[in-house]
Amino acid sequence: MTDLSSPDALDVVAALIARHRGSPGALMPLLHAVQDALGHVPAAAVPLMAQALNLSRAEVHGVIRHYPHFREAPAGRHVVQVCRAESCQALGADALMAHAAQVLHCAEHATREDGAVTLEPVYCLGLCASSPAVMVDGRLHARMTPQKFDRIAAALELA
Repeated sequence: MTDLSSPDALDVVAALIARHRGSPGALMPLLHAVQDALGHVPAAAVPLMAQALNLSRAEVHGVIRHYPHFREAPAGRHVVQVCRAESCQALGADALMAHAAQVLHCAEHATREDGAVTLEPVYCLGLCASSPAVMVDGRLHARMTPQKFDRIAAALELA
């Protein structure tokens, strides 16, 4: 489900709006719920959420664009997230991100053209004592090195 032309996707968004509409500060929980359900926040959902929460489309879109967690398009089949928080940066996360981009043939904040992988920065994976950290398809990897990353990419046939 990637757009709201599907009755199923429209029903999902409508149900999530109904669930969150009356809650104080409903926008963030609603955005998370939509992304969890659909894999991203479709542009067509923005006016529906804005109207239901009595917000402007610009306000909703601004929140989506502000937080790197939210996607406006579906992610690749595999999602690689490189932690960019202070501890990870201090231990080589910037070089690791550059290495990942080169190995995966995918720019940061992007999905490769073949849809195989999305490469994203994240701003804390909670493994500060084991930096740098990477999460691949929801699985955490600590004390990441370029060599370890290469093995993970090869195992997923991403390199």
